Amino acid sequence: MINAQAASEDGAHVTAMRGVWDAAADGWQAHHALIRSWLGNATSIMLDAARIDRGQRVLDVAAGAGDQTQDIARSIGPGGHVLATDLSPRCIDLARSALGEAGFTNASFMVADGHTLELEQRFNAVVCRLGLMFYADPLLGLRRMHAALKPDGHCAVLVFSGADSNPCIVTAFETAGTLANAPPFDPDRPGGLLSLGKPGVLLDLFGRAGFRDVTTARIPSPMRLPSASHYVQFLNDAAGPVRMLIERLDQPARATAWAEMDVAMSKFMTPEGWTGPNELLLA
Repeated sequence: MINAQAASEDGAHVTAMRGVWDAAADGWQAHHALIRSWLGNATSIMLDAARIDRGQRVLDVAAGAGDQTQDIARSIGPGGHVLATDLSPRCIDLARSALGEAGFTNASFMVADGHTLELEQRFNAVVCRLGLMFYADPLLGLRRMHAALKPDGHCAVLVFSGADSNPCIVTAFETAGTLANAPPFDPDRPGGLLSLGKPGVLLDLFGRAGFRDVTTARIPSPMRLPSASHYVQFLNDAAGPVRMLIERLDQPARATAWAEMDVAMSKFMTPEGWTGPNELLLA
């Protein structure tokens, strides 16, 4: 009975996450240039850590709209192949379109839940950028990634680090949660944006999943914009978990909530513009 209840809860979490990212996918893609400037350095470090090279087969888990998938396709060349998977059908549609428009023919796409991912082929490398922290069971997700690798393969995962190093994320969730009368924000809540950020958590999960020679590194990844209003627009368009909180409100209250979010985010203004402190964790 306990196992059945856990399975039901995990299934509900997966369904909820699919809905969140289906709804946010177009907004995420619309902010492609911003996301490139924000995550470009960390993405390059992740792909280097996975030792991606020409001619390889690479699995891109939780690929989103395919931003890093394009980087992988470029790195492996026409003799390689990248499989992009994501829980969200809309994200996969956008990724397929983006790589097609860019002229890549060395990629394929699949809607898949990372908890149940089973593939016949084996890969030289597996990467997952900002997806694993949303898993109801990240250990199971890592075990699926491990099973997809060749014996000499490499895996690299990026997640957000802890709350202390990501104050603009904490501010966004605390502000949205207060306005929506949600329970107090818990950064360690399983399946949440900062859930794998505590020291040692990701390292332990990798070890338990069967990986060897595991290292972790913190990567400062501040987001820079002209104003707090620009960041609030990004949250409104593309930040699925924050949007989900504010969309609990009726339409007039939503407008007020976003205005209050703008005020809360103004504390990150600097003489050079708005800078939102963010830090990522690579394993």
